[in-house]
Amino acid sequence: MTQLDELSREQCVEILERHVVGRVALCTTMGPRIVPVNYKLHQGNIVFRTTPYSELGTYGRDHEVAFEVDEIDEVRCTGCSAVVRGHAEMVEEYDEVREIKSRDDPAVWAEGRRDLYLRLPLRDVSGRKICR
Repeated sequence: MTQLDELSREQCVEILERHVVGRVALCTTMGPRIVPVNYKLHQGNIVFRTTPYSELGTYGRDHEVAFEVDEIDEVRCTGCSAVVRGHAEMVEEYDEVREIKSRDDPAVWAEGRRDLYLRLPLRDVSGRKICR
């Protein structure tokens, strides 16, 4: 029998802490887009890096976005998802950028420079888990 359960905020944060890759969903002039990103949690925020003129830098900065991380076991057909929704903000303070770089800098897998730091506060956090 399959069971679908809502996750607590604490369980969702634990999922977010275990991973370094997630997806940001945003609206663009060409319609909705989903962008994979490397991220880290830093002082109650999801922090990720991008370029100023990328889709994420253009349509994610200062806009409402959704962020998702999944844990999936395809063999057992089980898994869970953590979702954060909110307003993505550019990290502008030099001291804050320096602190992120020294403690929680998201590793970037893609080539090229990613100098724009965005943060998504952990305000609207939800998640679900499917079990057998």
